[in-house]
Amino acid sequence: MSDTRAAGDSIVEVRGVNYAIGGRTIFDGLDLQARRGEITAVLGPSGTGKTTLLRLLMGAIAPELGQVSVFGQDISALDRHGLYAMRRRVGMLFQNGALLTDLSVFENVAFPLREHSRLPEPLLRRLVLMKLQAVGLRGAAELSTSALSGGMARRVALARAIVMDPELLIYDEPFAGLDPISLGVILRLIQSLNATLGISSIVVTHDVQEISSIAHHSFLLSGGKVIATGNPAKLRAADAAVVNQFMHGLPDGPVPFHVPAGDYREQLLGGDW
Repeated sequence: MSDTRAAGDSIVEVRGVNYAIGGRTIFDGLDLQARRGEITAVLGPSGTGKTTLLRLLMGAIAPELGQVSVFGQDISALDRHGLYAMRRRVGMLFQNGALLTDLSVFENVAFPLREHSRLPEPLLRRLVLMKLQAVGLRGAAELSTSALSGGMARRVALARAIVMDPELLIYDEPFAGLDPISLGVILRLIQSLNATLGISSIVVTHDVQEISSIAHHSFLLSGGKVIATGNPAKLRAADAAVVNQFMHGLPDGPVPFHVPAGDYREQLLGGDW
């Protein structure tokens, strides 16, 4: 199912993308887009290629067929200089935070500025403290990462993701492993940062309940394609069995519990793999 919204205000365009790993098809004609100023959710069960999609968007891998465009640029056509320039316009919140354990909270957030700019120290310090203030952690600036809770670590990673003032902010499973309070804080930050910073956001997740409260538009992936698209309410009302199973968390449906295997009795008694 393709997205029929106007492409003129799109910040990300994925058109007809095919990609496979070790002969296993991950995407088979994938189509989706993310519009400027919106929070776009990419949903799907585990193993549907959500993280692979992020690697395509960042140019870490290239599609076998089709086109991936970010900021109107075909990612596959960019040279190394162009690819790095594109990435500097994007902030990334990794699933595990990916904080540098040998650095303090302050230095983790300052790291992109030290790598990509030559700002004088007083200005760099003000910028880092402003981003920490935005996520409620200015008072934790001098802490080591080992002193942080899971929710705090995720917020430090978010401060680092926005320190370069990106145009696009990408979240990879931002709610994984968080308690309800920390999850609520991250939800509020995604929404407020998107509005106050005037950026666009892509949230890759399987947490339907959480993202449904803030997403402007959602894409549900299955079988290498987008099988449903629209706002969360539209997806919840969809008749397709796989959409209904995922959106309502049903244990039985087209997405199986068991990985396909040979005869159970024969494997147990025969001893052959």
